[in-house]
Amino acid sequence: MRLITWNIQWARGADGSVDLDRVISHARRFADFDVLCLQEVSAGYPELAGCDGSDQFAALAARLPGYVAIEGTATDAPHPSGQRRRFGNMLFSRWPVHAVFRHLLPWPADPAVLSMQRCALEATVMTPFGPLRITTTHLEYYSALQRGVQVERLRDLHREAVMQATRPRPGTASDGPFDAVTRGAPAVLAGDFNFKADAVERLRLMSPIDAETPSYRDAWELAHPGMAHAPTVGVHDQIQWPGPPFAWDFVFVSADIAGRVRRLEVDLATDASDHQPMLLELDSGA
Repeated sequence: MRLITWNIQWARGADGSVDLDRVISHARRFADFDVLCLQEVSAGYPELAGCDGSDQFAALAARLPGYVAIEGTATDAPHPSGQRRRFGNMLFSRWPVHAVFRHLLPWPADPAVLSMQRCALEATVMTPFGPLRITTTHLEYYSALQRGVQVERLRDLHREAVMQATRPRPGTASDGPFDAVTRGAPAVLAGDFNFKADAVERLRLMSPIDAETPSYRDAWELAHPGMAHAPTVGVHDQIQWPGPPFAWDFVFVSADIAGRVRRLEVDLATDASDHQPMLLELDSGA
């Protein structure tokens, strides 16, 4: 099972040009992915550097016809022109998708800094080894206060999902929206977390929750024990990110599937965004 996660910066590369075709081409070059998690997808934002304001959610879905395309809108607001503008995440799966949740993350007031609404897009994907809950997210950049409570919410969502998966409620398709659609217990959490490997938020995300909820583990540490995380920001774009490159993008897996982690790599070659994509491979055997 191959999963790519990538903050595509509305498809703006290190050369300043916005090119969705390049993003898809580079992702396919990296791996024949089963699941693709994207952050910073835009629609109706011509103010973004190099962006024409077109609907990238629809355009990306059109470029990946063999995948279930799921949109996760965090920001939904009017543009002065009268059209709606949206910003958020997307998830693509070549496997069947069961329950989908679009969680708006906490956004407490922090008037001293810029901030935006953030979300976590969750989908239970029916993989060869069973239902897998995949969540892609992008936490707040400027506000440590907001980022901290967003981490707590991700922990709460993980606990809730495990409880629902292990205590299935009644309901069938004939019950309409009360249908007990499958929600996976094993989990992958991937995205741009806007914290570094030594941050307290990362340690908190992985700390124990309760006796019934498998904690999150950093897939990089499982695949590369004792090695520093490869950089994911500032590798090619030295204008936005002067100084040494660093890691802000991570993939976490629940402890019950830690043994399935076969590979986690960062594509350091592509310059199609200011972030580098990451590839997770999970063993799909019994």
